[in-house]
Amino acid sequence: MSAPTNDIDIAALGAYLEQQIDSFHGLRELIKFDVGQSNPTYKLVADSGEYVLRRQPPGELLKSAHQVDREYRVMHALADTDVPVPPMYHLCEDRDVLGSMFFVMGFAAGEQFIDPRLPPIDKADRKDYFYAAIDTMAAIHDVDLGAVGLSDFGRGVDYFARQTALWTKQYRAAETDNKPDMETLIEWLPANMPADDGQLTLTHGDYKFDNMLFVRGQPQVLAVLDWELSTLGHPVADLAYFCMCLRMPSSGLVLGLGGLDLKELGIPGEEQLLARYCSTRSIDDVPYFNTFLAFSFFRLASISQGVYKRSKLGNASSEKAVFAGEAARLLAAEAVKLIN
Repeated sequence: MSAPTNDIDIAALGAYLEQQIDSFHGLRELIKFDVGQSNPTYKLVADSGEYVLRRQPPGELLKSAHQVDREYRVMHALADTDVPVPPMYHLCEDRDVLGSMFFVMGFAAGEQFIDPRLPPIDKADRKDYFYAAIDTMAAIHDVDLGAVGLSDFGRGVDYFARQTALWTKQYRAAETDNKPDMETLIEWLPANMPADDGQLTLTHGDYKFDNMLFVRGQPQVLAVLDWELSTLGHPVADLAYFCMCLRMPSSGLVLGLGGLDLKELGIPGEEQLLARYCSTRSIDDVPYFNTFLAFSFFRLASISQGVYKRSKLGNASSEKAVFAGEAARLLAAEAVKLIN
């Protein structure tokens, strides 16, 4: 968390929220989190408690990006399910209030892990944290879409084909230089993607450790955050995305577990994570997993390129965004390894 922010009128915001949220009163402090590069996020300290405000970034935005209204909708819908999410209090679509759309939710005082090696956790307990993450992912995929009002939350069919086209388009919109590996993937993925098998679930879209908060001292997910990219789609998209950390470089711009001795670290390998997922969801296997992994690396590379382009335009929400261009190059290279 960083220093208090000066870009929002606290008095005006406090007065607005007191009109919109029952029991909210006495906003005293607004602190910008220093994590997150897509939608600026702030901790609100008020006499009535602690909250989180998440808003779109200012300035020109890429089409279909920064949809905080979708984040609000999906977390609000999940309130009474087995998926842990913070309580949702208010969505403001009036851009005159703060200059961009935002929502307010409860503050979850949990433990966050940026490093997938989980250095604060004892070696003997790390596998339980990975399995807790997998089990929570399975809970997301088992949500009854009709019961929670999310049957129309996305098109769903031909998910990977549509997503490949979407992220190719997003990459082109944010392209700043030629990346040969991205060109290879843009050609290879549409030609080699397996036919749609009809699986359709809620997908988180950015499922990784730093988008989860754990109960302090326990391998239990307290809250899943950052649902900006959530939609209806193929569940293996989340599974492949989460498993990318096993192959990402263990140092540099993209922090992962690639090249490390997972057994020595007490961390389950890919085969174990897939087995846990299959067992939890009562399915037999996950075919074409390497292809879905390659797609996941491509997708994250495109997202990283978008962050980098916003940094050049001056409206990215983290100083680290300027390094995202190199991250895009590294991620694309990892994807190409999987298809060669």
